[in-house]
Amino acid sequence: MKQADCLRMALAELPQGTMEIVGRPAAEPGVLFTGTFQGETDGRGRMEVYPVFPGVEASFNTVLGTYAAFRHEAARSTLEINHCRQGRIGWKMSEGISVYLGAGGLCLHTRECCADSEILLPLGYYEGIDLTVDLERLRGSEPEILREAGMDAAFFARKFCSAKVPMTLPACSEVEQIFAPLYQIPQQPRAPYYKLKAQEVLLYLGWAKPEWQQESNQYVSQQTELIRQIHDFLVQHLDQRFTIEELAKRYLINTSSLKSVFKAVYGVPLASYVKEYRIQQAMKLLRETDDSIAQIAKQVGYETQGKFTKAFKESVQLLPTEYRRQYKANG
Repeated sequence: MKQADCLRMALAELPQGTMEIVGRPAAEPGVLFTGTFQGETDGRGRMEVYPVFPGVEASFNTVLGTYAAFRHEAARSTLEINHCRQGRIGWKMSEGISVYLGAGGLCLHTRECCADSEILLPLGYYEGIDLTVDLERLRGSEPEILREAGMDAAFFARKFCSAKVPMTLPACSEVEQIFAPLYQIPQQPRAPYYKLKAQEVLLYLGWAKPEWQQESNQYVSQQTELIRQIHDFLVQHLDQRFTIEELAKRYLINTSSLKSVFKAVYGVPLASYVKEYRIQQAMKLLRETDDSIAQIAKQVGYETQGKFTKAFKESVQLLPTEYRRQYKANG
């Protein structure tokens, strides 16, 4: 929740429903922004765009909301390499496929897959970096270090553009070492540093043979939409308890699919997610209302004040009364 609060502060000046795009000079045709590019969100978002090489652009993206969309021309020869720093991001792509990416993960796909895709943010926030590579424009002007490694535009086209489905790589130390510094450098040297890191990313993808996940983390969009409906039902009825079996019967989905797809979308098992959500809502009620501890316990689905107090202490390391007192003292 602290992560979301930081993004909320960074985007506070933007009006609701705004996707701000900044940073890219208009001196040359863009890679990210073709003539049909459009961006929208139900919350607030910012894309800071940096030209890297001819045919390569990087964007630093922050979004606070549950939905975003970026509509652009379909292009099989253009690669998008997405890294998720925090939050969770999912794409409803072409062919009725949904793909989700968690913190530290990497997703690679062509712009043919996501030309008119819907982006979902199951946790309500996302921060990450997108490296967009137009291989047609890169051809003949590849950085020398890539040419020395035998990696020209044709090499990357052969390796990645033939795949008609997205590929993802879960968080790992190698990816973390490449991307972590990009989020820590100040604004001023960011553009030249992106040039250095873009080459490192492409070298890594060209050399490494990571365990790319294709089928294992792709789901039919109808399934993921059903899971979102189950999620909304649960948070709207937080004062009640439902078993996996009851939910499966209500929404006509088998229990194993319900559990596996929920974890794919929200990043944690259903029971863990709901437990944490109850505590977060309780924290909000403790801050914003004068309701008694017993009333709050009931509102967030605990049968007794004692069970609620125990769960709250285990999660927050404070008793509910201590948390409320501490918040009001600091406020």
